[in-house]
Amino acid sequence: MYLENSRIIVVKIGSSLIIDEKKIIRKKWLLEFAKDIKNIKKKNKNIIIVSSGAIALGCKKLNIAKKKLKIDQSQAVASVGQIELMNLFKKVFSNQKINISQILLTLEDTEKRRRAINAKRTIENLFNLNFIPIVNENDTIATSEIKYGDNDRLASRVAQISDADCLILLSDVDGLYTKNPKIYKNAKLIKKVERINQNIIKLASTKTSEYGSGGMKTKIDAAKICALSGCKMAIANGLIERPLSNIINKKICTWFVPKISKLDARKKWIASTLQTKGCLRIDEGAQKALQKGKSLLAAGVKSIEGSFNKGDQIKIIGKNNEELAIGLSSFSSNEINKIKGHQSNKIEELLGYKSKSEVIHKDDMVEI
Repeated sequence: MYLENSRIIVVKIGSSLIIDEKKIIRKKWLLEFAKDIKNIKKKNKNIIIVSSGAIALGCKKLNIAKKKLKIDQSQAVASVGQIELMNLFKKVFSNQKINISQILLTLEDTEKRRRAINAKRTIENLFNLNFIPIVNENDTIATSEIKYGDNDRLASRVAQISDADCLILLSDVDGLYTKNPKIYKNAKLIKKVERINQNIIKLASTKTSEYGSGGMKTKIDAAKICALSGCKMAIANGLIERPLSNIINKKICTWFVPKISKLDARKKWIASTLQTKGCLRIDEGAQKALQKGKSLLAAGVKSIEGSFNKGDQIKIIGKNNEELAIGLSSFSSNEINKIKGHQSNKIEELLGYKSKSEVIHKDDMVEI
């Protein structure tokens, strides 16, 4: 149900799904996975794939063991493996006539607001071009201080910045169990988690595969990040063919379902800001539109105070200096100066390039 009702879906696949313990590429699995993605995409879903595997494929290409690599050596090996990885994806997805692109991210890219906005816009534009972004941690420049250490948390950050509805972590287990299923036969699969408490955290195992650097603990950490942004997350077995279809049809997985919605989480974050970068003074017509729950358009903006960038939090001021709302600006203060008071259909002409029609979208605005 959660997967079917999602508009933006992030799917994370680990190294162990791409290459097995004998360093053999799982070509058949990848071909079936591509078919799975195609079927989901047909239902008007936008998909982002977060993939590990660059270092593993680099090790295979160079015939060296990953465990013996130091951080600087890993960066060089990743540089070799990244080409192997994308060539592999291109070949597999081309068979299904699926267009793919590559995005390399580091921790700072997703945690620094400006970079996160740029990444989000790149993803949105790729969706508009009918491409599936394939995201990987930029191992070639990441250092031990800033590395995620696993792609589970990277995937949760990607889900967060892309406003994804759900994240699917494909693993080598069916989900979170009451005990380790590889040791205890009476272990039971937990189908749904609504609150990540100490009991859930204790169930996490730190054991990893040869190539993977994650484990159940990092998946729980990822679920925490998703919960804060109102994004649902599933842990499911990726070793089977058509893993996404299996989630839909057989429902064998663990879903982490936040109590707060995606929109509410976003608005709660906007409302919690202590400092805004500027403000917009609007006319009476725009004020009435805002009070009806509509977005703020350029035509309703009378004047600007302060200097700010796209994505910054700014106040909206109405008549009698009344503070109406706080929102995330779709434009910089310089851009708004050029388009204020004008109709939306004039924005491209005034700026010289295409852009959004709303100065602040209703979903990025909270009344105060």
